[in-house]
Amino acid sequence: MEVKKIVVIGPESTGKSTLCAQLAAHYQTLWVPEYAREYLEKNGSEYDYDDLLTIAKGQIDSEEAINYQLSAMRCQVEETGYQVSGIRSGKSVLENSGKSDGKRIHRTSNSGHLFIDTDMYVMKVWCEFVFNRCHNWILTQIALRHYDGYLLCDVDLPWIKDSLREYPDKKIREKLYYFYQDLMVNQSVLWCNISGNYEERLRKAKLFVDKLTA
Repeated sequence: MEVKKIVVIGPESTGKSTLCAQLAAHYQTLWVPEYAREYLEKNGSEYDYDDLLTIAKGQIDSEEAINYQLSAMRCQVEETGYQVSGIRSGKSVLENSGKSDGKRIHRTSNSGHLFIDTDMYVMKVWCEFVFNRCHNWILTQIALRHYDGYLLCDVDLPWIKDSLREYPDKKIREKLYYFYQDLMVNQSVLWCNISGNYEERLRKAKLFVDKLTA
């Protein structure tokens, strides 16, 4: 079974990373963190137009690496009967599934889902909002890459300040949200708006994922 790639997008401070981590825990799988945070924490919060291309390429590299890891782990389960369990922050523990009447008993297993915090749509919005233009490489990746579903996080959560976040103003946050909503409406992949408190967001996301992969 192919890995289903589900992207979580939206403006900053809308619970994207939290939701990815919760979904990965629920479905016993891996998730791809937002590379921009790692890059800016290492290189400083000031960035220019070319930095966004570097961040975009780093995001794709991270996604490909973790997707490869998940695919390899799932192949190992299929070929050996060993379980992938205890997944934490991109790490996994192999445990023997045990036997009964000559058959394997699977106590736990990782699913065929990969949750991704941020894709090239986020990079497109970021480039265009700050610099009024977007790298052709990012636009090409949007056209070439395939995902199975999108979870668009609404701006109804309180904004949480940290050193890398730029837009506490509610009107700007709402404007950015509508940019994302417009992108979702004008593409062909199924998507769902995720709003409410953290518990409600997780419930809505699980319903969407379960229907998507039924």
